[in-house]
Amino acid sequence: MESTTGKARLRKALLDVRATLAAREARDAALAARLRDELTHRTPRCVGFYWPIQGEFDAREVVSAWLAQASPETLRLAALPVVTAPAAPLVFHHWTPATPMKEGRYGIPIPADAEVLVPDLLLVPCVGFTRDGLRLGYGGGFYDRTLHSMTPAPQTLGIAYDALEIEHLGAEAHDLALDAIVTESATFARPRDTHR
Repeated sequence: MESTTGKARLRKALLDVRATLAAREARDAALAARLRDELTHRTPRCVGFYWPIQGEFDAREVVSAWLAQASPETLRLAALPVVTAPAAPLVFHHWTPATPMKEGRYGIPIPADAEVLVPDLLLVPCVGFTRDGLRLGYGGGFYDRTLHSMTPAPQTLGIAYDALEIEHLGAEAHDLALDAIVTESATFARPRDTHR
């Protein structure tokens, strides 16, 4: 298991890698195509995603297009995470491309309206990842607490770039592996993930 200091060093190194990725436009286009395929195959009703910060992949265009393709027979909803307290699970507020936004905790935009939704699929941003679904985040533990609190558990897709792959990440007791990691060149699904 990595020390807290070791994880902090790794996190900083990976954030630096992400901030300086070459050919970002091409990488984003490839990742967007893979994410569109995942949404098609997994057929969620409500997608929880994230407002991009610190060089994360921006999934808003993909989610907006997915919402626009809904038919009267297929309800599609999207929601953004909201931090209500430092040690609490995230809650998700309804989002559309036209939703008015306001500044939330840590300066991250959140929907101005507080209509709470419960996603059945979560797009989870990764600072780093392993092929077996472990994720290195920013260290706040928000997604770990959220996933432990959600019943039934949603499908989970980690969103990352190839360059952020790490060979090993010491799992702690609270860590939950994601169902799959989606990058610009591959989708790394765990063996028990039967959605693909």
